Order: sequence, then C-alpha cells, then structure tokens
Amino acid sequence: MRTFVSAVAVILGVLLSALAVPAIWLDRSVVQEDGFVELAAPLGQDAEFQHRLAAAAVGTIDTSAIPDALAGLVKPAIAAAAGSLTGLPGYPAAWEETLRKSHQLSFAGPASLPAQTNTQQSLTLDVAPLVALATGELSRSTGLPLDPPKQTLISIGQPGQRELIGRVSAYAPLGYPLAAGAVIAFALALVTARRRWTVVFSVGLGGLVLAGLWAFGSRLASDAALGTATGNAVADMFKDGFVAAASSSFQSWITVPLLTGGALIAAGIVIRVAGPGRRALTR
Repeated sequence: MRTFVSAVAVILGVLLSALAVPAIWLDRSVVQEDGFVELAAPLGQDAEFQHRLAAAAVGTIDTSAIPDALAGLVKPAIAAAAGSLTGLPGYPAAWEETLRKSHQLSFAGPASLPAQTNTQQSLTLDVAPLVALATGELSRSTGLPLDPPKQTLISIGQPGQRELIGRVSAYAPLGYPLAAGAVIAFALALVTARRRWTVVFSVGLGGLVLAGLWAFGSRLASDAALGTATGNAVADMFKDGFVAAASSSFQSWITVPLLTGGALIAAGIVIRVAGPGRRALTR
C-alpha cells in the first residue's frame, strides 16, 4: 500500500509540475506588467525596429491644422524628426511607457478598453508616448504648435486572440498553488516510500521528461506565433522579436529542471548503491 501511495504521489507531483512551471513563467514574464516590460524592452534597441517604429510614430502626427503655405517646411521637419527620434534623451523612457500602456490595453478587460480599440485583437501597441516625443521635437524645430494624440494604436495578432489572452491571465496565477501541490505530493511520496531512492530517481526522471516536453511545446508555440502575419511591418517586427525573447526566456527556465533532474537521478543511484541493503548484499 505504501508503495502504491508513493507512486501515485510521484505521478501527481510530476503532473502538477508540468502545469505549474509554464503558468508561473507566464505570470512573471507576460501577465505582470513589470515582467512584460523587462522582456520586451530590448526590442527598443534593435536598429531596424527603431527606424520602422520611429517612422510609424512620426507618420501619425496630425498636421491638418498647419496652413498649406507651411507644408514645405513641415515635411522635411517630419522626416528629420523620424531620423532623430531614437537618439533623443527621452526615447528610452518613452519606449518603456509605450510598453506599459500597451500591456495595460492588451490585458485589460474588454469593458475597460477605449471604444476605438478592436477588442478581437491579441495585443495592442499604444505608441502615443513616442508620438508625443516626436511631436515635441517637431514643435521645437518648427515653432508650430502641435498637440500629440492621447492614443496611437497599432494592433498585433489575429482575430479572436484576445480570448486567449483572457485564458492566459486566468491560468497564470494558478501556477503558485499548483507548485505548492507538487511539493506536497513529492514530500508525501518520499515519506511513504519503502525505497526512497526510487522516489528520488523517479522525480529526477520526471524532471528530464518535463524539460523535453516543455522545450517541444515552446517550439510549437513559437512556430505558430511566427507563422501569423498582421500585415503591418512594425507589428510583425515587434511580434517576431517578442516571440524570440519569450522563447529564450522560457528556455532558461527549462534549464533548471533539466539540471535538477539529472542531479536527482545521480543522487538516486548513489543512494541505491550506498544504501544499507546494498552494502549487506555485497558482504
């Protein structure tokens, strides 16, 4: 009976771990605002993405109120603003604010979204902070009063993916109680086992199997995300860069159970070889 309980507890612990680790990673790296910003912030350092994003942001500046006689002055100034935007002292702060506003829009409930937002999209970039930075630079260089918009939205994803965002937001916080359940299950398996080395060995083997499954699942998810196209060059570059960063981040999480699993397998073998029962047989 003790062996049966121990085996069931090991299996339960492995299954709970399989769900807990991806959930905790999603919560810390995607659902939580600070984690999302930290994960996506390096995209703002990519030269090609910077250029395209700056051009897209500056291109949304409303110059309709400027007299036609000044159009010849404004167009070169707009082109110059696009080229110098990423070099302005306020660019890093504006990019971070863009990510924070975008996260708030993407993970907000549909009822709290602005009326003009397409609630069927998975992710919405609000580049208004960058547009405000460019507008300020343009006003300074031309002397013309320009008011930046409160929102400048770029939709990323495919129709229907906002429902997936809602499911991820609901699933991610469950990782912590699932992890606690896994720890309890492994402890129960160790306490009830007749041969504790088998528990240590089995948990280590389970860790290796899970690491392989997580790596495979991560690759499938990345390929599926990269296989979609938004039709917007800036949105596609952000999506591709974010998916690559997310995949790399999760791979680093997989390394821990991979190494831990190997160490537990080795420990189980050592315990088996050095155990009292084994020594008695060799005498």
